[in-house]
Amino acid sequence: MFLAQEIIRKKRDGHPLSEEEIRFFINGVRDNTVSEGQIAALAMAIYFRDMTMEERIALALAMRDSGTVLDWQKLNLSGPIVDKHSTGGVGDVTSLMLGPMVAACGGYVPMISGRGLGHTGGTLDKLESIPGFDIFPDEHRFRDIIRDTGIAIIGQTSSLAPADKRFYATRDITATVDSISLITASILGKKLAEGLDALVMDVKVGSGALMPTYEQSEQLAESIVAVANGAGCKTTALLTDMNQVLASSAGNALEVREAVRFLTGEYRNPRLFEVTMALSAEMLVSAKLADDRNTARRQLQAVLDNGKAAEIFGRMVAAQKGPTDFVENHAHYLPIAPFIKPVFAERAGIVTAMDTRALGMTVVALGGGRRTAADLINYSVGLSDIIALGSEANADTPLMMIHANSEADWHAAAEAVRHSLVFQQTKTNATTPAATHMIYRHIGG
Repeated sequence: MFLAQEIIRKKRDGHPLSEEEIRFFINGVRDNTVSEGQIAALAMAIYFRDMTMEERIALALAMRDSGTVLDWQKLNLSGPIVDKHSTGGVGDVTSLMLGPMVAACGGYVPMISGRGLGHTGGTLDKLESIPGFDIFPDEHRFRDIIRDTGIAIIGQTSSLAPADKRFYATRDITATVDSISLITASILGKKLAEGLDALVMDVKVGSGALMPTYEQSEQLAESIVAVANGAGCKTTALLTDMNQVLASSAGNALEVREAVRFLTGEYRNPRLFEVTMALSAEMLVSAKLADDRNTARRQLQAVLDNGKAAEIFGRMVAAQKGPTDFVENHAHYLPIAPFIKPVFAERAGIVTAMDTRALGMTVVALGGGRRTAADLINYSVGLSDIIALGSEANADTPLMMIHANSEADWHAAAEAVRHSLVFQQTKTNATTPAATHMIYRHIGG
């Protein structure tokens, strides 16, 4: 029999916890036999004393086993179960294209996603801009959609990793969120509960990333890859750029519109295309649906070109109670902001840097995100036609379009946008910055 306070004392004093001690504590979090104060104390002890790799694996598995672990064997699926997780960014709409693309290549993608957090957009919020879209189908319906369509994107249910939900809520109010050990366990507790054969992590780097430095992003990616593989799930990670908005738009309905245009081939932002293809190819190789990345890219390009990926996205929307003709008529269904107007630079110049986090917060300030969990979202607002780094802004080329609820909101956002960008005046013979590397490093595999 263990005591929570002795487990806290042991970690406080810098000693590694056993798998049994970790499991006892996490089960107590789930069962409410461990108090909020004790959760806070252990979180702070881990924050300062850290955890060994064995402890991190044990914590992730205890989080996973605190609730339901999905088992897909009874469905006799014809392919592997695979997913992707991103640490979040601005204009990061990859999940909406990647899932259908991988499903079209023979994978099954039970994607359990989250809402927006801070400056980062949430996949669930984006999908809820589609009229009727159900992000909480019951487990039986979820399984049916996966079997019939190959992909479903849903929210975390109360039965999946319930201990993580309580543990995270305490971390959020005790300044212990940014611990790599605890972030690793929180992410993987939920992902491992999906019953995956393979997982690919997208860890962001730059001004819009979760982790403030490249080194910390790299440490997080290495931790997740090591822990997930140690827990028995084939996992790799890509470090990808978030020094500028990934897509051409940021905002819920605007990003869904861009995802549909991407899938149908109407418009594909080159940065978004590169990251989406790289992550999707990694998923196919890890899941043994392709022998190598070049073969995987050819398969993915084929399902984009023949319309199969777009068709699967449409089927997923319909299966989750959205419109049955959404892909064909998305412009009819997605909400449109009442005040849409471009914002121009005060003087012509080349955009040399972007505070991506600040642009994400601009979308939040427009009403496109939450400052508190209870806030309602305006799905129509945001930014579109966002200028890329290295491009010249002038009287003919705006910085971006602002989609606002009012002229006053537009003016506030315009000022924020101008302050978020760094310009080099063209009169000084400015040189265009080199193209940004989108993929910094591949880890694992």
